[in-house]
Amino acid sequence: MKNSTIIGLALGLVALLVGMVLKGAPITALISNPAAYVIILVGTAASVFVAFPMRDLAKVPKLLKIIFAEQKLIPKDEVISMFMEWAGITRREGLLALETRVEEIEDQFLKNGMRMIIDGNDQEFVRDVLLEDISATEDRHKGGAAIFSQAGMYAPTLGVLGAVIGLIAALGNLAEMEKLAHAVAAAFVATLLGIFTGYVLWHPMANKLKRLSKREVELRLMMVEGLLSIQSGVSTTAIQQKLSVFLTPTERLKLAEKEESEREQKASA
Repeated sequence: MKNSTIIGLALGLVALLVGMVLKGAPITALISNPAAYVIILVGTAASVFVAFPMRDLAKVPKLLKIIFAEQKLIPKDEVISMFMEWAGITRREGLLALETRVEEIEDQFLKNGMRMIIDGNDQEFVRDVLLEDISATEDRHKGGAAIFSQAGMYAPTLGVLGAVIGLIAALGNLAEMEKLAHAVAAAFVATLLGIFTGYVLWHPMANKLKRLSKREVELRLMMVEGLLSIQSGVSTTAIQQKLSVFLTPTERLKLAEKEESEREQKASA
């Protein structure tokens, strides 16, 4: 699976374990202290349940799937090619000629937008509806990211709570130095787990959801401009120039090379 989440988690775990070995800390301390896992994991879950309604928390499994799976979005260069083709059809045959293409569109947002312009809706109406859809999507995405962001805030603090509980237990063994030393070491395992889960799991996951959301929103804004351009009857060259602003310089260069290659193939055919 080509996913940065898997790579990041693996690197984080390796960094933790190798760091413990290099520092001379026993790795067995992580295994022999179940109380720390209860305090951090169950405590973080409890805090999140208090902070968010069940309606939002029910989305967590879906959000985790998004984090660990590759985002399936139409490449921007393909979007430009599609709109250039549709613009050519529209200028030759009119908007109604695109009706046969609607059912071929897999992206529901793009399909809805295409239906609206084919039905002859006012351009301002189409823009408002599509932008409201994007805004609602952004709000949903922010809510999902907030769950993990809040978990990242709670976990390190709960690590301190776990350390305090461990130190309370350690103070009961003042007469036996060996037990005292083990108890103090165990007390800080909760702090370690709290910081690790907060800053290697929850906060990065929240950031990833925000980045994925931004990519999706950019693509949808690109689609809005393409749909409105088709409705206005602009040329294929104009629509390419307009949508190319959504590409990075590298992506624009690749698109230009791809078009040049296609022209050469057509010329030699």
